[in-house]
Amino acid sequence: MDLQLAGKRAVVSGSTAGIGFAIAEGLAREGARVIVNGRTQAAVDRAVATLVAGTGSDVTGFAADLATAEAAAGVVAQYPDIEILVNNLGIFEPKPFEQIPDDDWRRFFEVNVLSGVRLARLVLPGMRKRNWGRIIFISSESGVQIPAEMIHYGMTKTAQLAVSRGLAEAVAGTGITVNCVLPGPTKSRGVGDFVNALAESEGKSFAEYEKEFFAKVRPTSLIKRFATPDEVASLVVFVASPLASATTGAALRVDGGVVKSAF
Repeated sequence: MDLQLAGKRAVVSGSTAGIGFAIAEGLAREGARVIVNGRTQAAVDRAVATLVAGTGSDVTGFAADLATAEAAAGVVAQYPDIEILVNNLGIFEPKPFEQIPDDDWRRFFEVNVLSGVRLARLVLPGMRKRNWGRIIFISSESGVQIPAEMIHYGMTKTAQLAVSRGLAEAVAGTGITVNCVLPGPTKSRGVGDFVNALAESEGKSFAEYEKEFFAKVRPTSLIKRFATPDEVASLVVFVASPLASATTGAALRVDGGVVKSAF
């Protein structure tokens, strides 16, 4: 299927590894002109080289922390023709509620929510002028089923749902769509490293820990395993395409059935 993405300018925040990298790769394979982002030049250069070699597409890099106002303004100034914005940048950290200080609440909001709000605000004028654009927030099933082990993270993922829906309402009747994609437990680099460390500390293999995790921690999962970044990226790439023009203001789950609802 031709997703009609050839030549579209896309930026994916936090895209040197994991879900972000998979999204960048999926967009590049469809012919989009992709801007890869990470905080260090070395990581960005590696990701760009890998994507160019693997897809042959126009892939460039922007090394900066897009959670900062300066970096957000910089990427939009350098690439004023951004047509697709994928807000993937995010952090997570399990921590008991009583041990989460005010600074952590602020930090999680700044990185997970405000970074996407700021980028959307900056790219929106250009999208309005062209009367076409795609803004996608990578939220989480944790925004619907708040995890007790990291409430501050869940709060930010719920906030993304609110921002996404509100912004979709604000651009109603235009060629711009705004959506949230909600992955479930996914074997991204960060999660993979975290799970491997936990498994090792308990003297278990990854497979053993995975089986136990879905039996006890996420028992409502229907696939009973961690999703792969590519599985998440497939949905995101479609939503970013012109073919998804009637999909907007939506919370789209690629959660392996973790959220126990038919709606």
